[in-house]
Amino acid sequence: MVQGSLLGMAEPDVDGSFTGLTRRQLDTRSWLDVVPDWMRGDQVVFDLLETQLHWRQRTVTMYERRLPEPRLTSWWVPRDGPEPLPVLAEARRLLAARYGADFDSIGCNLYRHGADSVAWHGDRHRHTVANPVVAIVSVGAARPFRLRPRGGGPSQLFALGNGDLFVMGGACQHDWEHTVPKVRVAAPRISITFRHGARRSRRGSSDHLPPSR
Repeated sequence: MVQGSLLGMAEPDVDGSFTGLTRRQLDTRSWLDVVPDWMRGDQVVFDLLETQLHWRQRTVTMYERRLPEPRLTSWWVPRDGPEPLPVLAEARRLLAARYGADFDSIGCNLYRHGADSVAWHGDRHRHTVANPVVAIVSVGAARPFRLRPRGGGPSQLFALGNGDLFVMGGACQHDWEHTVPKVRVAAPRISITFRHGARRSRRGSSDHLPPSR
C-alpha cells in the first residue's frame, strides 16, 4: 500500500517497456492486455484532470424519460489543441506505436462515488472501425470492471485503478460487453480511454464520441 501511494504521487510518466504486460485470449477472436501500474503518478494525474477538465453530465433516454448519466464526462480530439496533459500525449504515442492504431480521441469518465456507473455495452465505434483497439488507463481509486460474452454468460472481474492499463482488441467490442457496476462505497476514479476512428464519425464532433469507461 505504501509503495502504491508513493507511485501515485510520483512525477507523471508511462512505462514505454510495458513491463508486466499479460495477454488473455478471451476466445478465438478477442483478446485483452493488462499492465499494472503502467502510468506512474496516477494520483497527480487524477488531481490535475479532476480540476482542469471541463466535465459535464450528459442525459440518456430510459423508459421515455431523460435521465442524467451516473458519471461525468470530458472529451479531447486533436482539433481541440494539445492533449490535456503531457503524460497523455506520451501515452497516446506509445499506445499507437505498440498497437498500430491512430488513437485520435481521448474520453474521460469521472466516477465520483460508488453510485456512479456504466451499464453493460460494447463501444459504439465498432460500427465504423473493424475490430477497434480500446485502451483504458484508470487513475485514482480502483473500481470493479466486468467483462462478459455479448448476449450473456459468466463475467470476468478486474479491479482497475492506480495507473493500470487495460487494452481490449480483436473482436472484443463485437463479441463481448463490459461494465463498471455500482458499488456500496468507492473513492473517486477517472478512466482515460484512447480510441481510434473519431475522424470517421459522420457527425464529426467530439460531443458525439462514444462514452469512455
